[in-house]
Amino acid sequence: MKILVINAGSSSLKYQFMDSDTHEVFAKGLCERIGIDGRLTHKVPAKDQKFEAEIPMPTHGEAIQSVLDALTSPEHGVVKDVSEIDAVGHRVLHGGMAFTESCIIDDACIAAIEECIPLGPLHNPANLMGIRACQAIMPNTPQVAVFDTAFHMSMPEKAYTYAIPYEYYEKDKVRRYGFHGTSHRYVSARAIDMLGNPAHSKVITCHLGNGSSLAAVVDGKCVDTTMGLGPLAGFAMGTRSGDIDATIMEYLMGRYGYDIKEMLNILNKKSGVLGISGVSSDFRDLEAAAKEGNHRAQLALDVFEYQVRKFIGSYAAAMGGVDAIVFTAGVGENSASMRQNIVAGLEYMGVKMDPEANNVRGKETVISAADSKVKILLIPTDEELMIAQDTAELVKK
Repeated sequence: MKILVINAGSSSLKYQFMDSDTHEVFAKGLCERIGIDGRLTHKVPAKDQKFEAEIPMPTHGEAIQSVLDALTSPEHGVVKDVSEIDAVGHRVLHGGMAFTESCIIDDACIAAIEECIPLGPLHNPANLMGIRACQAIMPNTPQVAVFDTAFHMSMPEKAYTYAIPYEYYEKDKVRRYGFHGTSHRYVSARAIDMLGNPAHSKVITCHLGNGSSLAAVVDGKCVDTTMGLGPLAGFAMGTRSGDIDATIMEYLMGRYGYDIKEMLNILNKKSGVLGISGVSSDFRDLEAAAKEGNHRAQLALDVFEYQVRKFIGSYAAAMGGVDAIVFTAGVGENSASMRQNIVAGLEYMGVKMDPEANNVRGKETVISAADSKVKILLIPTDEELMIAQDTAELVKK
């Protein structure tokens, strides 16, 4: 099936048009500056073609229309008519406790997504704008919502329950939800395939990028993950602090007069490896600065690697062992030194890297040594393909 995958943000909209069966990407692109002046970047991989244009986009409706115009354009289009788009798959950040899997979008689905806005206040409204814009312009085309949180809803109570008064869970749905679920689901499934589809498997997936998270996956089901109620939890990221002592917030707010909004802005946008290094949130910049002797850049890398390694160890303990460790996403797929440094020290678990095999970027492959008791895998993530396949499966029913 020919599926249009939409990932709508508050002022941007990413898209990919692909075949869910052959995995071919016909076109992909980005609408930027929605609500300001509008800009479209449209690429056709088969022709190595790129089209850019300044297009007024006061709302997501104009953004969606510009995408459809690009897809059907005589010059750089890939279909003759919008009717050739079989369905639209939407990435939705937060499904709360209502969604354990993807679903056909109807009034009840939209109402449930709206109810989750307090849990995803920045993303869910934008996701809904993308959905409503597509419904208005393509009223007869099936639409599917694929939730970033759904994969993690298989976690047991002991993993998702916070040690705060239980009434906040009962009344306000405060619990661990986790994110990057579509990525963790895709790479864990590929890992199980690469292991030979055993009857039982224990896999740790490491989605490492500017935003990062780990998941513990038993027999294809998530049993724990590092992010929590929101994406700030876990380990240090590009600009996010990860887990910290909550007393730090009280201390800094009292000392400098910050309100909670300012404090959360610091933890979300000024912390992580950027906050430690003072150099950048881009790991490539940190590695370059560290090579030049910048101590804080090296410290930021050390903290990141140390914290990831701790979570790998804790998840192995939680699952009672591990068969494979998977690296994916921007940093996980492209930094051989990061992968090597993270697994260094895990030899007691039977983890052993093959330095030569690890000297690779963005290629699905085994990078562990032949005598490693735990497979180390590099698997490029493909969230868009996962969304397209979910969409096709639901529409065919």
